[in-house]
Amino acid sequence: MSFDPFKIRAVVPEFEALNDGYRTASAATRARHPVIADIAYGAAPRQKLDLFAPEGGGSGRPVHLFLHGGYWRANDRENYHFIADTVLAAGAIAVIAEYTLMPGARMAQLVDEVRAAAAWVGMHIAQYGGDAGRLTASGHSAGAHLASYLSALAPREHGLPAVRPKASLLVSGIYDLRPITTSFLQPEIGLTEEEVNEWSPFEALPAPDTQLTLVVGKDETEPFHIQAQDFAYAAQKRGAPVERLTIPGHDHMTIVRDMGVPGTRMADLLMETIARG
Repeated sequence: MSFDPFKIRAVVPEFEALNDGYRTASAATRARHPVIADIAYGAAPRQKLDLFAPEGGGSGRPVHLFLHGGYWRANDRENYHFIADTVLAAGAIAVIAEYTLMPGARMAQLVDEVRAAAAWVGMHIAQYGGDAGRLTASGHSAGAHLASYLSALAPREHGLPAVRPKASLLVSGIYDLRPITTSFLQPEIGLTEEEVNEWSPFEALPAPDTQLTLVVGKDETEPFHIQAQDFAYAAQKRGAPVERLTIPGHDHMTIVRDMGVPGTRMADLLMETIARG
C-alpha cells in the first residue's frame, strides 16, 4: 500500500489518544465555564453553534468563531469546546460552530453554512455582550479551508460575505483540493472537478481587510507545508496581509490541542488573533 500523506491516523501514532484528549479537555471546559448550547444558525440539524461568554457580563466584547476539522466529513463541535479556554482568557466570547458533513452536502453548502454562522454572529451576538465588529475566526484542517471563505470572494453568486472577521488564524489548512482527489478521502467525499476548481481558496480573491495567519506544525506531512506556502504566496499576491509560520514540535493533532492550552505558542497566536479584532 502506498503512503498517503493526508491519512493522519497513519502518521500520528497517538491519533486516538489525542482525539480522546480533545473530548476530555472539552468536558473540563464545560465544567469550568457555562455554555449556551445548541443555538441554531440555520434550519438543518448540524447548523448549530455553542457559545461561551466571559463571566461578569458587559458589552462590546470581542468575538471569536472556531471551525473544526475532520476532512469535511467528520467531527462535532462539542469535542472542540477546549478552544474556549483561551478565547475566554482573552476576554472574548467563544463561538464553536459545526456544519453539515460530506457527502451528505456538497462544498458550496458547507461554505454557505459557515458564512451563515458568521452572519448569525453579526445579527445576534450583541444580546450576549459581543461586538460583531470585533469578530475574528480560526479553523483547523478542513475548518481552516472553510474559515478562509469567511473573508474571501467565493465563485459566482456566493461573493463576499457580509460579516467578515478582522483576523483569521488558519491552522494546518487545505487550500488546494486537487491532491485530495487522489487520497484515501476521495471515495468518502467524492470531490467533483467543479468543486476542485471552484473551492480551492488559493484561487480565491481574499478581502484586504482581514489579517491572515497561516500555521503548520513542523512535524506535519509535506503537503500541509506546501499548501500553506502556496496559499500565503497567492494571498499576498492578491493584496492580503499574510503571516506564514511553522510551529516546532507539533503534528496535525497536537497543534490544535494547544490552541486550548493558555501559555503555549498556539494559544498565544490565538490570543494575538483575537487582539486584532
